[in-house]
Amino acid sequence: MTDSTTQLPVAVIEKQIGEFLLAKTKMTWEPEVDLFASGVVSSLFAMELVVFVESTFGVAVEGADLAIDNFRTVRVMSALVTRLRGGGDGA
Repeated sequence: MTDSTTQLPVAVIEKQIGEFLLAKTKMTWEPEVDLFASGVVSSLFAMELVVFVESTFGVAVEGADLAIDNFRTVRVMSALVTRLRGGGDGA
């Protein structure tokens, strides 16, 4: 049996993160918008993002990966998920 969640396309990851953010903030977010600079999202909300990313994508965000910079934008979170799931692009 193949685990279809192993290789999630970036667009799917971004869509799921975007849907979570929409539900929580009642706003639609472009992939490159800094959530924290916007003033809408607080550093406390970052912990909700960590829990969401871990539970939704089956990854553990630990150590240096817990940096707020890894949660600033939808695009950055998607890259983090891809890397933690072993699908890094080698860059």
